[in-house]
Amino acid sequence: MTAIVLLGAQWGDEGKGKATDLLGEKVDYVVRYQGGNNAGHTVVTGDQKYALHLLPSGILSPDVIPVIGNGVVIDPSVLFEEIKGLNERGIDTSKLKISTNAHLITPYHRTIDKVSERFLGKSKIGTTGRGIGPAYADKINRIGIRVQDLFDPSILKQKVEGALRDKNQILIKVFNRKGLEVDDVVNEYLGYAELLRPFVTDTSLLLNQALDQGKNILLEGSQGTLLDVDHGTYPFVTSSNPTAGGACTGSGIGPTRISRVIGIVKAYTTRVGSGPFPTELFDEDGEKLRSIGGEVGVTTGRARRCGWYDALIARYAVRVNGLTDLFLTKLDVLTGWEKIPVCVAYEVDGKRVEELPASQSDFHHAKPIYELLPGWSEDISQAKSLDQLPQNAKAYVRYLEEISGAPVSAVGVGPERDQTISIRELI
Repeated sequence: MTAIVLLGAQWGDEGKGKATDLLGEKVDYVVRYQGGNNAGHTVVTGDQKYALHLLPSGILSPDVIPVIGNGVVIDPSVLFEEIKGLNERGIDTSKLKISTNAHLITPYHRTIDKVSERFLGKSKIGTTGRGIGPAYADKINRIGIRVQDLFDPSILKQKVEGALRDKNQILIKVFNRKGLEVDDVVNEYLGYAELLRPFVTDTSLLLNQALDQGKNILLEGSQGTLLDVDHGTYPFVTSSNPTAGGACTGSGIGPTRISRVIGIVKAYTTRVGSGPFPTELFDEDGEKLRSIGGEVGVTTGRARRCGWYDALIARYAVRVNGLTDLFLTKLDVLTGWEKIPVCVAYEVDGKRVEELPASQSDFHHAKPIYELLPGWSEDISQAKSLDQLPQNAKAYVRYLEEISGAPVSAVGVGPERDQTISIRELI
């Protein structure tokens, strides 16, 4: 048996869907352990392209059981729309398992998310407006609604009444918006109860029993390390823990059962939303990366901010997550540059810094210090091994491995499932 964590080692959008789909053939369960439909994975299989927002990537593998763990916040309307879309394309979703303890996103979470973000103006965080933050806030405040509450109408109504007692006051008196009716929310969500019932189970028990039986489990994070609410670029972060520790709390699997932690990194860096980004490019190179890399958010449709590879971020992700492997994606996007800068340190207040600053102010003012590596012009999209790469591309991979602090075990050279160079077995 083995439990493996697969997570983003930058600001998300690193290509986790491709990696999860690739490993999905070798595991029995794929588990989403945090986040909600504010994330997105793009998976390309043959001539088919799938954009997944809430469902685990393992949903596309017929022999895998996909699981939505207790750490995820679920918008039922989005969940069933996504299930419907996959069913219409011939994908069987009947094996899906959903934790009875997962929290639900409600209409008042979405409303508050949108109006509060607009209220912040220039100080906005860059939230997707899908209610994820308010749902997690209610969870921490112990007034959240869980999947299991849908099966007890009286409990559900009590909880909605309690939540709206305060939230309607905020909507009406602070934001000058119309309040929500308790019965409207309750009736809508009771309508999801029977739809959800076939999928709902004690997923912590299910997963631990699977490990006892010698099964392999892949724990799939959404977003990325630098968006972690504790370890990311706070406050420009998500509302959960995409880092490896979140895999335990969000799935109900103990840390001693995890044998490997794989971090996904792009061969360059991107982020969506507000917040500091030391290597961000505002020139033709940045636009070229965005265009060639197709850097548009799967969920938001927003153009991603683009910059060069940042080794300090990679080293930080290795440290915080205890990464055992790096999966380097989108190496092919860098084809055509004569020289490729790599950030190896920052300048902060005139001093050279080689580790991520602990101070948000220092990080915000950090200036990248680059090493220039020779580029390549050859097409690498058909390479099947590291030795088939041009010498400069191979040297680039080895250099990133050296300065990032963990072995590069796989390299993506294109969007297709088979456009991956395997250097070390990941499972």
